[in-house]
Amino acid sequence: MSLTIVGLNHQTAPVSIREKLAIASEVLPQASVSLMGDPKIDEALILSTCNRTEIYAVGDSQNIIHWMSSFHNIPESEIRPYLYIYNDEETVRHAFRVSCGLNSMVLGEPQILGQLKDAVRVAQECGTLDSMLNMLFQRTLSVAKDVRTHTDVGGQSVSMATASVKLAEQIFPSIEELNVLFIGAGEMIELMATCFASRNPKNIGIANRTLERAGRLSKKLNCGAEVFLLPALPDIMYRYDVVISSTASQLPIVGKGIVETALKKRRNKPMFILDLAVPRDIEYQVSELSNAFLYTVDDMTDIVNMGKEARQKAAAQAEKLIDKHVAEYIQWQRARATVPLIRHLRDDGEKARQYVLSNAMRRLARGDSPEDVLEQLSVQLTNKLLHHPTKALNPSNSIDIGLIDAVTRIYHLDKDN
Repeated sequence: MSLTIVGLNHQTAPVSIREKLAIASEVLPQASVSLMGDPKIDEALILSTCNRTEIYAVGDSQNIIHWMSSFHNIPESEIRPYLYIYNDEETVRHAFRVSCGLNSMVLGEPQILGQLKDAVRVAQECGTLDSMLNMLFQRTLSVAKDVRTHTDVGGQSVSMATASVKLAEQIFPSIEELNVLFIGAGEMIELMATCFASRNPKNIGIANRTLERAGRLSKKLNCGAEVFLLPALPDIMYRYDVVISSTASQLPIVGKGIVETALKKRRNKPMFILDLAVPRDIEYQVSELSNAFLYTVDDMTDIVNMGKEARQKAAAQAEKLIDKHVAEYIQWQRARATVPLIRHLRDDGEKARQYVLSNAMRRLARGDSPEDVLEQLSVQLTNKLLHHPTKALNPSNSIDIGLIDAVTRIYHLDKDN
């Protein structure tokens, strides 16, 4: 079976499609085991982030698409237009580019590497990785390190958090005068909260499914952030100028009605609302409200493209490094494919040696001349080792120029003779 990727990302599908195929972290083990239930899939790893859902596998790509359709209960015809499928060398190149942030919305962003490591850990725990994907992702993580060490592809990147601050500053004159609410307490929210906290907003609130996790984040920020449970959102949202949400909820957490009520209490003072979740946490109808500035991950493109020229120059250097690593990986893969053949060839040679040696020992035991025995041994061994190549080159067989060239190279023969 071939190495393959089936996936979609922010370049091929809008958020309305990506959210339908997203797989929450708590569902990932179940999904991985379910995928491996297909007899035409030998190994698999699922990478699902706000910008992409990709399945790396050793197996049949059509079966993967069928599984995606079945698992999410979506007709194949609805998702096929947004999918990309890569095989073999293209798969290797894509994996390397993803790990380096070259395929991210924010060129060179480092967060994808951590997400990829988490995906590898889950796959290992579920037992869905074997030799092929294990080696691919060992090399992938190594390539990411090499690219970040020897190029500036990450140095010029504008992070999603920095981009969010810049977007807020386009609506409000100063971050220091703002009250900021974060919904969720995962890795993305922690990055956002850390970035905003460094700009010293007036107040920070954290709403989460559990107070314990919200409290841990508040302690990390060291800014006295208030913590709330999610059911409190209708009562507290009006206090905040900026609302940033990123949870693993499969359904919207904030509806149009909640925001509409909050705006009335604010006397229509504007609210900047950033929904970084896939599936979305904020109902898209919120964008219809006056003074509610709703943005999703797909709306961040213009800001994250700042410094694009410098990053593209670094990316070109990174691509050259990736080309080198892809070539090395393909060479390793081809060498690995010949190992069983080499082992079999040596086994046959050893059997021939043991056979003629056994005959020679019997002749010596019965008193035959050692010179005659050695002569016979050398003739027998030569005949046995050359029998199959000679038979393949028999003039009575059809002429195979490729075979003639191969034998000439293997035995270092002079073509002219």
